[in-house]
Amino acid sequence: MESQDARDRRKYQRLDNEQLISFAPIQSNDRLAVSKNISAGGICFEVVGCEIDLGEVLRVTFNVQDETIEAVGRVAWCTDLDAFTQEVGLEFLEIDPFALEAIERDGRE
Repeated sequence: MESQDARDRRKYQRLDNEQLISFAPIQSNDRLAVSKNISAGGICFEVVGCEIDLGEVLRVTFNVQDETIEAVGRVAWCTDLDAFTQEVGLEFLEIDPFALEAIERDGRE
């Protein structure tokens, strides 16, 4: 479990956000994953049955409230949870400013 000190050091507030999302390397077909949390800086999600590499650039599509958001990000970290599952931290590189407002607004509600 994450300590209060670790949460206080974060640049962006994390919002629990468990939902089905899609992701894909740029110019590739979408795959499915499950998001764990989201912030204005990025998204954390779990993938099953595929290998994602540190530094890889991915396109993700997810929902915040009633808005569908598409963003591009770079894999900042990835952890093998078991032989088939990875947890991935994606730092946003390209995201619509209105989408950032929706994420921040969701965090205040």
